Amino acid sequence: MTERLASRSAADGAHRTLLADSVTAFTGRGADIARARRLRGSSEEYDRAAWRRMAELGWLGILVPDTHGGLGLGLPEMGIVARGLARALAPEPLVASAVMATTALAGGGSEALKREHLPRLVAGETVPVLAWQETAGAWDAASPALQARPLEGGYRLTGVKRFIAGAAQADVFLVSALADASPALFWVARDTAGVRLELEPLADGRQFGTLTLTDALVSRERVVARGRQAADALARALDYGAAVASAELCGVAERALEISLDYLRTRVQFGKPIGSFQALQHRGVDLYIQKELAGAVLDQVLEALGEAPDAASRAALASRLKARCSDAALRVTRESIQLHGAIGFTDDCDIGLYLKRALVLAGWLGSATQHRRRYVALSSENGK
Repeated sequence: MTERLASRSAADGAHRTLLADSVTAFTGRGADIARARRLRGSSEEYDRAAWRRMAELGWLGILVPDTHGGLGLGLPEMGIVARGLARALAPEPLVASAVMATTALAGGGSEALKREHLPRLVAGETVPVLAWQETAGAWDAASPALQARPLEGGYRLTGVKRFIAGAAQADVFLVSALADASPALFWVARDTAGVRLELEPLADGRQFGTLTLTDALVSRERVVARGRQAADALARALDYGAAVASAELCGVAERALEISLDYLRTRVQFGKPIGSFQALQHRGVDLYIQKELAGAVLDQVLEALGEAPDAASRAALASRLKARCSDAALRVTRESIQLHGAIGFTDDCDIGLYLKRALVLAGWLGSATQHRRRYVALSSENGK
């Protein structure tokens, strides 16, 4: 038994090393910080050609079962990809589409939708995103205000969804709504009559979408899930999204610290590199510890999430991870600005881009404070 476990662990380590190497190679071939600078603030937000290359590498199918053309792997592998892409500030909506929307669709009850659209998602032909949030700071995704009123052959959707990541080039929205007094998820194409999308810029140059639905007609065949199944699929999608967003936060912190330490080695003051000053060395060590703690929790939680015995345990793990990684990334990137001195505040200095990305990621899908509160509440419930 021990030998089999050791063999499996070695095999996992080998293929994960290869996966990490492929991400490094991808970002080294034009998907770097210079590309992120070119794309920030643009209406397209990201490059569809790069998205298709990611599909060719199999990354979009990591969480898709092999029965639908995916790789059937898990969150540790997706975390490796997200962490590597975050180091280069790649703007592609990996978490929004290949994690959250994919998880919601795969967890739904419509086998026809899965057969039709999961292979297209894996191939990069369709980009779906999850539209669930309606107000700032909202946490209870199982009780949406958006209404889905039944009519012959389908539903009429009316309401507003906000803060939709990856909306700029999304082809489809998985919209949560209240149908017959129970939660439901709907597959709503972007060009559906009665659907209007507006974009608002974020600090990191990306955009959130606001989706307004006014008597938008959706057929019954486009119902992804209903009732408890819809609530469970949505909750899992949000937990998995928070977990892989934490991997992005780790990648941002990791690269920001590397940039800062390189600067300390090369910036000369009083005739010597400022990295030789003991006070700055101590700060560098403190930031390194924060980065390592976040990375250790990331590895542990991503392994455990897929094996969580129930929804409450999964949610507690996701909250523990998101709180830790948010705090670490914000501290590392903020202090990295200080380590750079005045130049760190300029737009020409890359370190500022990492701080802006950390700010957006730390607030998305729940802040560190929200996740700590949820973790305490879930821990108290489990202790009863």
